[in-house]
Amino acid sequence: MSLPMLKRIGLLLGLMMSSVVVSAESGADLYKTYCWQCHGMQADGMGVNIPDMSVQPRDHTDTKAMTARSDEELFKAIKNGGQAIEKSVLMPPWGEVMSDEEIQSLVRYLRELCKCG
Repeated sequence: MSLPMLKRIGLLLGLMMSSVVVSAESGADLYKTYCWQCHGMQADGMGVNIPDMSVQPRDHTDTKAMTARSDEELFKAIKNGGQAIEKSVLMPPWGEVMSDEEIQSLVRYLRELCKCG
């Protein structure tokens, strides 16, 4: 294999690896973008939107409550909305906004927040 071809393969592998790292680290950024308004800057369910909500948003720092939900349930709730897991209709579906990889990254971040992952 020629040196230019090896360089191209190396560059491609480097780009692939960097995108994996960005995806894995983007959970916190996704949370700041999509979740803070309801779940709060401290992830305690005390977001700026709660005065107008009939249901208190989930406290993502509550280890006991968060441990009761599987990663699959969290993924489904984020992707398809709260109703998908028989929770609040106020939790919107984000599947049209976030990719499955981004939702998985967000689920991993939720596990960090609750210290249950």
